[in-house]
Amino acid sequence: MKKIAVLFVVILFITLSSCKTEVKTLPPPNIVWVVSEDNSVHYMDMYVDDGAPTPNIESLAENGLVFTHAFSNAPVCSAARSTIISGCYGPRLASHYHRKVQLVPMPEGLEMFPAYLRKAGYYTTNHSKEDYNFVKSDTVWNESSNKASWRNRAKNQPFFHVYNNHITHEGGLHFNQDVFEKQRTKTDLEAFAMMPTHPETDLFRYTNAVYRDKIVQMDSAIGKVIDQIKEDGLYDSTFIFYYGDHGGVLPGSKGYLYETGLHVPLVVHVPEKYKHLVDDGFKAEVDGFVSFVDLAPTVLNLAGVAIPEKMDGNPFLGEGVLADEVNSRDEAFSYADRFDEKYDMVRALRKGKYKYIRNYQSFNFDGLMNVYRYKQLAYQEWADMYEQGRLNAIQSRFFEVRPPEMLFDLEQDPFETNNLARDPDVQDLLNTMRGRLKSYITDLPDLSFYPEYYLIQQAFDNPEQFGQEHREQIVSYMHIADLSLRKFNDVKTQIIEALQSSDTWERYWGLIVCSNFGEAAGELSEEIRLMAKDDKEPINRLRALEYMGLYLGENTLSAMADILYQSTDKAEALLILNSMVLLTDGMGHQGTYEFEQLPEEIKTFKDVRNRLDYLSKY
Repeated sequence: MKKIAVLFVVILFITLSSCKTEVKTLPPPNIVWVVSEDNSVHYMDMYVDDGAPTPNIESLAENGLVFTHAFSNAPVCSAARSTIISGCYGPRLASHYHRKVQLVPMPEGLEMFPAYLRKAGYYTTNHSKEDYNFVKSDTVWNESSNKASWRNRAKNQPFFHVYNNHITHEGGLHFNQDVFEKQRTKTDLEAFAMMPTHPETDLFRYTNAVYRDKIVQMDSAIGKVIDQIKEDGLYDSTFIFYYGDHGGVLPGSKGYLYETGLHVPLVVHVPEKYKHLVDDGFKAEVDGFVSFVDLAPTVLNLAGVAIPEKMDGNPFLGEGVLADEVNSRDEAFSYADRFDEKYDMVRALRKGKYKYIRNYQSFNFDGLMNVYRYKQLAYQEWADMYEQGRLNAIQSRFFEVRPPEMLFDLEQDPFETNNLARDPDVQDLLNTMRGRLKSYITDLPDLSFYPEYYLIQQAFDNPEQFGQEHREQIVSYMHIADLSLRKFNDVKTQIIEALQSSDTWERYWGLIVCSNFGEAAGELSEEIRLMAKDDKEPINRLRALEYMGLYLGENTLSAMADILYQSTDKAEALLILNSMVLLTDGMGHQGTYEFEQLPEEIKTFKDVRNRLDYLSKY
């Protein structure tokens, strides 16, 4: 018996040793991303009961993983893709403004992550959308075009390939009235439940159905890429990631930090030859939280390439990554600032089943005009119904002033309709969530406490360094902004101190806090009026006029326009115009303008032009 036992141990040792040797001699795995645009989990039947069928995407899960809590860190293309390509949070690097006024450099000592793969011998290709807000070097892609393919690599060379599919992009819902009336959808108009935030109308149902039709078309296109991988005999040696590049495009999702704008599908096919790179503890469904900031380090880890220290994300697959650790992750941080011509500043933290949203400029209501959004007929109908008083309270919220902070229980309230922030029973939870979000903002630090135009002028040579050098000031601005979360009488003295500060941006945030408090800050109206006349910084005069227009019953559009005419900066002009549109949309104010006196470079800039054309109608 002892001899048999010894023989068994020897055979087992030899077997295990040969397996290890075989694993060690394997070349690095191939990695492919198949990416769809503008898709959240809320419309796909692998995630919800009434979603569109996606059999090709689901096929990836047969030998793979479905991530149930995957998140974009930003709900719009360029900000999301800049996070992905860098592995870094956008507000730390000023890469989170969409569309870019000016590109920012990558941080010193950090490259876009495909460059590291390429140095390690990978053939890197992108087909073909990039949409980064960074300056891109020549080291990133072997090829990035609509002809890029792994098939152009050297024999047996490992590859990283990105396939971008645009079928479900927002522009696909910019159909006209004639299409709505005459073209039928393949999706049954009664086959799904409407979101409680949307009105129950024929147009909204039709728009939902068109979007679901496009998801089916997208899945078919992705299936063709999967078939190509199989035809080339690469399926068993290639990790295939499918994900949506941020949330969906039905009204109120893309461009907003609600779950419909952030919670994305993510499926990963694990190839047979490389199962050893995925911990055995993973189940078919992975409940741990992952976000776009984690994608770059995950790919590098799978490829056996060292992860740069300056990346903010963490790998969720590959050597050394344990399933228990990944499944213990329960946080996702997200951000929204300028999208096209619409300015705002919103931060959010998802932790477990709870979602905390911080509206730093709560008077900037969600439905403020954004030309590209409102090309969609459903957006137009939604706004018209609000003006006509035909929406209920939940449907109306999109067009109304928001509270500075919101808290939702997503298990009970998946579409974020019931704000718990003032519920006395959850104040401990609220304080915890608020504190965690502040930790993210402080650790970055978050550059958006300065206006974008100022960052372009002062920080864009090296945004990361600027943030580190100005960390103390940024934290002080955050503390002033957070005065909005307390009772006005308790913080009135601190607001006055901010308004009278020698620091330009303390005054700036003091004025924003006044607008967040609304009429409650009316007793500071004389101080605000003086600032509208005398503040040395034009944007502070603008913010003071904004308060007067919102809460003192004054039409300040002409005075705002005078500040605009003096601007020589595109981003500053955009910020001024945002306030002018806010008073036009929110207060019904009208003005007479002389926009032709603006410098040619400013008035021909697309986002500025959109604002000028819109205001010229009133």
